[in-house]
Amino acid sequence: MKIMHAPPLSLEVAASSFAALGSEQRLSVLLTLVRAGDPGLSIGELGARSGVTGSTLTHHMKILSQAGLVRQQKQGRSIICAAIAFEEVRALSEFLLNECCADCDTQDHAHG
Repeated sequence: MKIMHAPPLSLEVAASSFAALGSEQRLSVLLTLVRAGDPGLSIGELGARSGVTGSTLTHHMKILSQAGLVRQQKQGRSIICAAIAFEEVRALSEFLLNECCADCDTQDHAHG
């Protein structure tokens, strides 16, 4: 997997992406797909590994897909799901961490 750095996120894009991850089940689905890597998983295997199945899984995949975090692709009779937004997830982390301690007064910390 080639690592490329995504441009800095706007507050609006970050909020939308964080909203898509604002469910324990969606976060579990995304984590399962991240662990599976580029090949992805069939919808059945994704359900078995994540513990989210049926119409609930379909609903969560739709939200994650609309947020651009995952993709679904038909292969024969199977639907293959994969995480595609590794850099977007990294950008979400950087969105928060880039602001770390920005408002701290360094002299207050220097005097312990």
